[in-house]
Formats: sequence, structure tokens, C-alpha cells
Amino acid sequence: MTLPHGVARFNRRVTNRVLGPIVMRLPGFGMLVHSGRNSGRRYRTPIMAFRHGDRFVIALTYGPGTDWVRNVEASGWCLLETRSGTFRLGQPRVFHDERRRSVPRLVRPPLRLLGISDFMELWLVDAPAG
Repeated sequence: MTLPHGVARFNRRVTNRVLGPIVMRLPGFGMLVHSGRNSGRRYRTPIMAFRHGDRFVIALTYGPGTDWVRNVEASGWCLLETRSGTFRLGQPRVFHDERRRSVPRLVRPPLRLLGISDFMELWLVDAPAG
């Protein structure tokens, strides 16, 4: 289960624009910068991301079929802006984890309540970009 598409549309049009600047200051959150598959247009998507060494895991709150997931898979890379810096990430891999072992223990219960068990794994491609 993932969050409904209506919630996604509302968040994209309203919530993301309001919370965008705040997201950069919260632990476990960041801004994913990616390019459209067809348009080449640059997009910024707020996400929950958790670092494990050179690997980042992103909770797919709207599921693995969202545009941003497909954009990152198609290009093979993205930028992740967090409060600790900007990182170039690559080698995207979407996976399902019912037990949510790839995210911190504190985050597992809310994700379980929301029915979120799909994630994207990305690896640090080179040194932080910023």
C-alpha cells in the first residue's frame, strides 16, 4: 500500500512548495534533484532519505511507479540535497522490504502504519557536490 494519488497531487502542488525550504533542515529528509525522462526539465522532490555509509535509502511513500522514481531509474543518477551537503547518487535499485530493515528503527512504525514497504537504494557516485 502507498499513499493515494490524490494526496500526491495535493502535495506536489501545495505542500511541497510550502515545505521545500524547511525539508532541508530536518534530519532524515532531503531534496532530490532529477531530470524528466522526456522533457529533460529539472525537478526537485522532497523525500525521506537515510544514509548508511556510501549508500542512501529513500522511502517510496507513493510507490515505485512515481515519475521521480522512473526519472532516476532512466537516467541512472540524481542529486540529493540534505542539511549535511549535496550528494551525487547513482546505481538506483528499487526493492521491497516488509520489515523496513533499511531505515532507522524510529522510522519503521510510521512507515508500517502508512503501509510503506518499498524503497530505493542509491550509492554515492563521487565526493559531495556541495
